[in-house]
Amino acid sequence: MQAVGLVNGLGARWGRELAFEAGQVWTAVGVWPLLAMLAAGADGPVRAELEQALGVPAEEAPAAARELLALVRRTPGCAAALGLWTARQVEVEPDWLGQWGPSMWGRLTGGTDADRAALDQWVKEQTGGLLQRMPVDLTEVLLVLASAVTVRTRWAKRFVPSRFRVLEGPWSWREFVKLEVSGPEVFERISVSETSAGPVTEVRVVGDGEVDVHLVLGEPDAAPGAVVAAGFELVSGESWRMPLEGLSDGEPWPGLAVGSVDSAVPGNTGTLRTAGFAVRAEHDLLAAAELFGLGRATAHEDWFRGISRSLPLKVSGARQAAVAEFSAEGFEGGAVTAVAMRRGGAMPAPKRFRVRRAAAHFDRPFAFLAVHRASDLVLLAGWVAEPAATTA
Repeated sequence: MQAVGLVNGLGARWGRELAFEAGQVWTAVGVWPLLAMLAAGADGPVRAELEQALGVPAEEAPAAARELLALVRRTPGCAAALGLWTARQVEVEPDWLGQWGPSMWGRLTGGTDADRAALDQWVKEQTGGLLQRMPVDLTEVLLVLASAVTVRTRWAKRFVPSRFRVLEGPWSWREFVKLEVSGPEVFERISVSETSAGPVTEVRVVGDGEVDVHLVLGEPDAAPGAVVAAGFELVSGESWRMPLEGLSDGEPWPGLAVGSVDSAVPGNTGTLRTAGFAVRAEHDLLAAAELFGLGRATAHEDWFRGISRSLPLKVSGARQAAVAEFSAEGFEGGAVTAVAMRRGGAMPAPKRFRVRRAAAHFDRPFAFLAVHRASDLVLLAGWVAEPAATTA
């Protein structure tokens, strides 16, 4: 599916521009369909700018968006929804409206409190309570486009949680939740790679449905945005993964120790020790308007006649709120994206086998990507700056 590569590319470029003073989480899956619908209703330089951000002609974008969202909806544990709300004085063009596919179309009353309550309720319903609020200002708004995307997966093999402290690094001497899982299958899911961010270690944590979470650890001095972008490179195949079978014992890679030992049981074994985390973030898409093709969309000119000819429209706000949580049982996350438009023991020694042991320690900041296994669509991406604290 062409849209998967385009959406992942937008997500990677977005990640490179974000600030990482704290944890981050975002999804291009929630943004791309809204840009597609804006492009379908735009003309002039606004249409051209949106097409450049999307990577496809505006007339092809709505069908690609529908296909993308259908893929998410077919994925067990995932959901995607679109919403459109318009003021009564806005007469929506039927041809544009017909390209939306399954969506909710509601009316804005003009009463900010009533409209806020209705749109916030939609957010709660579509995200199962993960998010509570539509992330745009509704004052004097004539039209709102919104998407909601949720991802939930249970681990195929549950982690064992415990309290933990590390002795060095940015999390030194802080007690946090350590999650650990071991087994031969873990060995197979650890890989290393030379990427644009330098050397990284990646571990694929397998969900019991169709979504896996890839954890990516770079060198201590690697920039967060670069490490996240390296994760996108690995998913796309731009960077080549080297499995552990190709590594020598003791070879240095971020957070990874590999060695050979004698064992009573044949077979290689891997261990992943990582921090549980919960991350929330909110993004102003207009702060990076050129990235999303929204630079001219905020101007007073009437560039959205394909949406409505009754009133001139301009983009007055575009924001995303997102959340992600990684626990011993599984992963869940979601995002709501909205675009608002205004007018302008001792026994005989057993037989010994020479086997390999690998331990990946993610005990300092790292990246994560929730990925649809079959298509490689990155559903959510983010950066863990702080581990989940232990509870008293």
